[in-house]
Parts: sequence; C-alpha cells; structure tokens
Amino acid sequence: MKTPDETRLDGQIERVVFRNEENGYAVLRVKVRGHKDFVTVVGTAASVNPGEWVAADGEWITDAHYGPQFKAEGMRVSQPDTLDGIKKFLGSGMIRGIGKEYAERLVATFGRDVFDVIENSSAKLQKVEGIGPTRRASIRAAWEEQKGIREIMSFLFSHGVSTARAFRIYKTYGERAIEFIQRDPYCLARDIRGIGFLIADGIAQTLGIAKDSELRARAGLEYVLQEMTNQGHCAAPRGDLQSKTVEMLEIPPGQVAGALDHLIENKRLIQDEDQQGRTLIYLPKLYFAEWNFAKKLTELNYGKHPCPGIDFAKALDWVQKKTGIELSEHQVKALRLAVQAKVMVVTGGPGVGKTTLVNSIIQVLRAKKLTVSLCAPTGRAAKRLAETTGMEAKTIHRLLKFNPGTGGFIHDDRNPLKGDVFIIDEASMIDQVLAYQLLQAVPQRAAVIFVGDADQLPSVGPGRVLRDVIASKVVPSINLTEIFRQAAESRIVTGAHRINHGQLPEFPEEGDKSSDLYFVEGEEPQKTLGIIQKMVSESIPKRLGFNPLDDIQILTPMQKGELGARNLNQVMQALLNPNGNQIERFGIIFREGDRVMQTENDYDKEVFNGDLGRIVTIDEVQGEMVVKIDDRRVKYEFRELDELVHAYAVTIHKSQGSEYPCVIIPMHTQHYVLLQRSLLYTAVTRAKKFAVLVGTKKAMGLAVSRAESRERVTTLKERLQSNR
Repeated sequence: MKTPDETRLDGQIERVVFRNEENGYAVLRVKVRGHKDFVTVVGTAASVNPGEWVAADGEWITDAHYGPQFKAEGMRVSQPDTLDGIKKFLGSGMIRGIGKEYAERLVATFGRDVFDVIENSSAKLQKVEGIGPTRRASIRAAWEEQKGIREIMSFLFSHGVSTARAFRIYKTYGERAIEFIQRDPYCLARDIRGIGFLIADGIAQTLGIAKDSELRARAGLEYVLQEMTNQGHCAAPRGDLQSKTVEMLEIPPGQVAGALDHLIENKRLIQDEDQQGRTLIYLPKLYFAEWNFAKKLTELNYGKHPCPGIDFAKALDWVQKKTGIELSEHQVKALRLAVQAKVMVVTGGPGVGKTTLVNSIIQVLRAKKLTVSLCAPTGRAAKRLAETTGMEAKTIHRLLKFNPGTGGFIHDDRNPLKGDVFIIDEASMIDQVLAYQLLQAVPQRAAVIFVGDADQLPSVGPGRVLRDVIASKVVPSINLTEIFRQAAESRIVTGAHRINHGQLPEFPEEGDKSSDLYFVEGEEPQKTLGIIQKMVSESIPKRLGFNPLDDIQILTPMQKGELGARNLNQVMQALLNPNGNQIERFGIIFREGDRVMQTENDYDKEVFNGDLGRIVTIDEVQGEMVVKIDDRRVKYEFRELDELVHAYAVTIHKSQGSEYPCVIIPMHTQHYVLLQRSLLYTAVTRAKKFAVLVGTKKAMGLAVSRAESRERVTTLKERLQSNR
C-alpha cells in the first residue's frame, strides 16, 4: 500500500515550464518541503502561475528523458501565502500593470495583505512609489478581470472543457458568465468564436440537459444554419436544415420540426418562400440585410444625379488630354453613365482599364465640384485604391465608423455619410450584411458606383452581392472586356482571361525567362512542398530580387493537408524565421519577425479580417505583443492571440482584395473539393509582377473546368427585381 507521501504532494510553484492553453496540460517546477531540488510536476489544471500553492494527488514516475517526476491526476491551486510566493505571483505578468519591480514594491509596502488591499482598499496602492491614480485603476481592473476569468476557467475545467477561450467568455458576458452558461450553455456556440456546438453540447450534458430536450433541438438548428451561412449561403431550404440537424443531434425529425416552428414563431429564425417555391429559413440579420439592401438600392436608383449639367463631348476631350489616355468605347460609355446614372456597376478582369476609367470618372466629377468618397472592403484594397487615384480611400468599416456603445456603426440611415458620389472598389468581396450597412448610410441624393471583378470568388461572408446586382439588371452595368496592349503582354493577364474562359493558361517554353507566369510540375505533395521551399528561399529572390518575407506570398486553396495553409506556415516559419523571441498560444508559436494575419473584425483595435502585419515585439512581462499592420503598431494581449494566424501562406479566399509582387500557388488534387475556376482565377490575379503555379496539370484542369461548382442560396436578385 502506498503512503500519503507517495500519492500526495504540496508545494509552491517556482516556474511554469510549459502549459498548453487548449487542454490545460502543464509542466511545473515546484518547491516541496523535504526535497533539496525542485520537483517536476506534470498534469492538467485550469490555471497555474509562479508563486501559487499547488496540492496534487497522483504518483511518482521516472521519465526516460527527464528522470523522476510527479504525475498528478488532480491539482488544486490556491493563492500564495509566503512573501516570496506573493512576489512571484504578482510579478509573473498575470496582472497587467504589475511586473517584477512593482511586485517587489507592493510586497515591501503591504506584505501578506497585498491581495486584500488590491481587492478592497485599492486607494492605498498610491502609497507605493510610481503608482498614481491611472496605474491604480489599471491594477484594480486587471485584478477583477483576472478573478472573473479564473472563475470561468475553473467552471469550464470542472465540466471537462479546455479553458483557452475563458477570456473571450469573460469579455462577452462579464461577471454573469457562469450564470449565463448554466442557464443556456449553447450560448457559447452562438457567441464565442472558437467554441463550437460540440463543446457547448458537452457542457450541457454535464449540466443535466437531456439529449432530446427542446433547448438542445433549438440550439442545434441555429448552429447548423449558422454553419450553412459560413459557407456563403444567405438562407437554407427548410428540408436541408431539418435533415442536417436530425443527423447531427440524433433525435426524431418531428422534434426538430417542432423546435424549428418555435424558433420561427419567436422570430429567432425567419421563414419565407422564393420564386421557385422553395421554403427557405433565414437568420434574421441576413433576411433583413437582403430585404433592406434591395429596398435602398432601388430608392437610390431613382432621382436626379448630383452632377450638374455637362457637355459630355467637351468633358471627354478634357479628361483625355489631362490624363494623356484615350478611352475605349466601353470606357467612354461607362464615363457617360457615371454622370447620369444614380447607381451603376463597372466590372471586368485584369488589364481591361478599370483603374484608368475610375480615375477619369473622379477627374470629371471633381471638376464639377462634387465630393467623391472612395472605399473598399479591406485595408489593402483601400490602400491600393488610394495609390492608384492619389486620393484618400478608406475601408468600409472606417468610413462608417464603429460605435462601441451600440456595437453598430455611427453612420447609418439616421446619420448618413456626407458626399455626392461614392465609389466602392473590390465590390465582389462585400458580403450581404456589410453591403446593407454601407448602403443604408449613403445619403438619398448621392450616386453610387460599384467597381469589381464579378468573376472572382464571392465574398467570404454570406451572399454574392455584386453578381446578384448585375444579374438583376435593375441598375446599368458595364462589363469592360478589351485587354489593353501593355496588359496583353503579361501572361498573368492573358492567363487569367484564359482561365475565365475555361482554358489553361499558356505557359512559356522551358528556358524562357521573359515570362511573368510559370508552371512547375510537382506530382507528389512532398515534392511540391520541397519545390516551394526552394523557390521562396533561393531561386525567386536570387533571380528577381524579391524579399521572401515582404514580397512573396503563397496562396493555397485550403487550410488542411500537406499543401494547406497551416502546414505551409509551419514549414515557412522554420525556413524564413527560425529563431528569436517567441511565445506559444492557442497551438501556434508566434515569433518576432513573423508574418501574421488578423482573422476577425476587432473594432476596438481598428483591425479587420484579412489585415496582414509583422510581429515587432513580444513582451512577456506585460503579456503583450505588438504587430505592425500597414503603418500602425497594434497591441495584442497574449490572451487575444487567437485573433491571429501566420500569413506566410494564406488561403486564396483570404487573399481577395490584395495584391502581392509575387505569388506561388500550389495546385494539387489533394485540394479536389475546393478546386474551381473562380478560385484559380482569383489566385492568379493577385500577382502584380510574377506568379508560379506548382503542382499537377490535372488539378489545374479540374479547376478551370469547374465553374459554379458551389452555388449559393441567396434571394437578393429576385428581391431587387420585385422592387423595380
């Protein structure tokens, strides 16, 4: 029989050697009475910090590599009660505003009472040198926040759930988080990114919610519909939604149908019929976004253009002399429309003169003293628009201005934007909700010009707004098709147009170094990966002078697989940025110098989904990382790093609206599910100077032959036509 000394261990945590944020597994160095050296303790815990007291039950084992260690089956962690422990705990970076220096001062001033002072008498903190009202308030707020997060972590952990998202839960629900979760654990799946239905369902079961409960059926329906909108659909056919939910929940169809009727009656979901007689189910925000966008576009289309009377022949002659460029027949037609039509669309592929046309339109409108506002969906697209026009261009989010108080935008139908003409570039990227939010903020008297390439991939978010507007024919649309002579010399341009017509690009003969578009054969994924590594680190920089970190972008069809973004990013980080100050969070090693991408809209930081940056500094004491995005330095707390991923390689979807000097595009049959014409077309058109396709001709052939392989469920086109 084992003695208590063999199965129990108590001591002070000296150092946290390793902790996995996802599952709570930790390796600790612990000071234990009766042991001359620190003891290694391994096990899982909701939260651990240096200085804390740990009590563990388990057994001693001998690891082949690390020797004797205590393997804990259960760990209980409590606040330190020794002065040394308190110093370590406060100086661990767990509480923002207190590093090692201030931890020393606080303990020297208040001793063991320091925790009580922070929590109940924080005004006394100002007795400590260097702590004024601002730092005191910051320490007090950080303490409260940390306390709330630790309570949530303990609650989740007791229900067998990882605690990595505890900060997000606290940010969303505040002090009432546990109360909300106990009442409806499925709120986690609805509200917290990174917590899916399965995790919430697991918590629900430990809380005693039955498998066939009405609450579970409703939550399952909402989750399945949300997943379908994540694939780009604005609605789901009722039968599809019900059958997918029945399959996932494993409960009778009648119960799911009843739950769906309840959600519709309570307006949590909306049911409507389309012109084909299909019964469709919508999330309310998408239903009203479609409906209100169609209504506002129709209203804007009526009325007088803000441009005063104009002698078009004179204006055309003037702008052609001013720019030194003679416009094509289609460009002239579009320019004429731009001073007459309240709403219009300009579309076309690369090299057809969209930029030249937009510049000519701006020149004419500004000469008539009109205020022209330029915007685009992403920071990179807005920056490029500003560079090509010489005018200020904003992202749609920055134009509308986020209102933290309401969670909406400052500019809307009650507080419209100021301006006469709004030019919206890269319009193919705009999803249904953002399109509605933008349009409702446009003043009724203003004109709107959508500019984009309708053949590119549709938006990442739900809808296919640009294509539906064009297809509805309710507003005039000009499709520029003539490739200009200089652009026609580029194989990137001609290759993109061939892809768009269902043909493979024409690649140069072997040994021809004059082209800007190449194909390199790589039958096996492993071989293709090796080719890409050599291209990025050696051949392309050597031949063309591109900087591997700043100029070369890998664009891949999907996240998973050997040639998916996740694996490519790990390989490229090891190749291009192998050493340096680093931290691991959410299963990713972030290193100073890494290329990273924002994966969600963060209005507080004014950074948005798809924004690219470079890690400048990682500060372990403050628990912060600074990322340079465009010309700004943006701070991230370590617990917010699930907003970032590496960006040495990004998915083609995420590259929309961006241009890069050089792109490398893996095309392999392991990407079979996603291979389609618009995907390859979008990838190739991201390259400004040089593009290489690496993989198999078979994969490229599949891609160019599959047009519209993934149709989206939207009803915008028919709503526009019925409003006519």
